[in-house]
Amino acid sequence: MVGYFAKRLKAFGHALNGIGLLFKDGAHARIHLLAVFVVSLLAYKLDVSSADWIHLILCYALVIGLEALNSAIEYVVDLASPEYHELAKKAKDVAAAAVLIAAIGSVIIAALIFSPLLN
Repeated sequence: MVGYFAKRLKAFGHALNGIGLLFKDGAHARIHLLAVFVVSLLAYKLDVSSADWIHLILCYALVIGLEALNSAIEYVVDLASPEYHELAKKAKDVAAAAVLIAAIGSVIIAALIFSPLLN
């Protein structure tokens, strides 16, 4: 039983290391983190509802989670295909598109939350 928990703790450490790498190496991840800070500050100042906080937090998690997945895909593609290859480019572009789609959706959700409060 102790071995099981030691393995889980080690896996948690790997995940924390991944978060550190995401924000250390990823300029876009840092931009998303700045957006989280600014939107959260605005939400706090405008006293958004608990339901709206849940929506915002889900948007944060979705965008940053997809940014992490995009970075992981880029690392693996670069490892597997250090030379230019059209399929490697397509994989990277589609992974980046996933982040963009989530970010656009998040901006729309934020606009729906904040527009009535800013009038």
